[in-house]
Amino acid sequence: MNRWLVNHIVESPNWNERKLPISMVVLHYTGMKTAKEALERMCDPEAEVSAHYMIDEDGMVTRLVPEEKRAWHAGRSYWRGLTDVNSASIGIELVNPGHEFGYRPFPEAQMDALLPLLADIIDRHDIPRANVVGHSDVAPARKQDPGEYFDWRRLAQLGLVLETPAAKMNLFYDNPGAFYLALERFGYDISDGRAAVRAFQRRWRPLIIDGEIDGELGGILFELLLERDTGRAR
Repeated sequence: MNRWLVNHIVESPNWNERKLPISMVVLHYTGMKTAKEALERMCDPEAEVSAHYMIDEDGMVTRLVPEEKRAWHAGRSYWRGLTDVNSASIGIELVNPGHEFGYRPFPEAQMDALLPLLADIIDRHDIPRANVVGHSDVAPARKQDPGEYFDWRRLAQLGLVLETPAAKMNLFYDNPGAFYLALERFGYDISDGRAAVRAFQRRWRPLIIDGEIDGELGGILFELLLERDTGRAR
């Protein structure tokens, strides 16, 4: 951790030892009414939840768990064959009331604090862009964060995440199962197919989040898989 990127250190007791090397970053929103409530919860032993970092809406960065330890932010999750996402990831919580308490766009100061922190983490741990994900990507049936207002495009422009490819064609799969299998091949948990589609929409085409498969989604997924298979989507 570069200390110049962190404003405060508040030690959370909610961690244990990693079982896997770090290969992912999971981005969240706190989903609570205030930053104070979120911080208190992540430091409450009874809550059994934490993250490595929390970024307030004014850009204040608080470190709660050392990166070498396993924070408890992802819960029951899955990504590209990994079922112990907490062991393989660094969790960053962005203060935002979330869909339950008045979801709103992420302020400029908050994003300005996230970008150098995320870039530093990615560089130090050599994390693939494809493994910088949202909580909804790794837990589609349970989570919606960081949600449709999160500016993935800005992160992509800086080379921190995969860019959203243009759908060069409308691609209609023979049946929903075929699309679900393609989603699984890309990395998603498809045990709840419609939830996986909504998570994919929220990340890659957030203007319409309805869980319905359409040709544009098929085209986007095809391009993502093509980039991955040709080695251009690390």
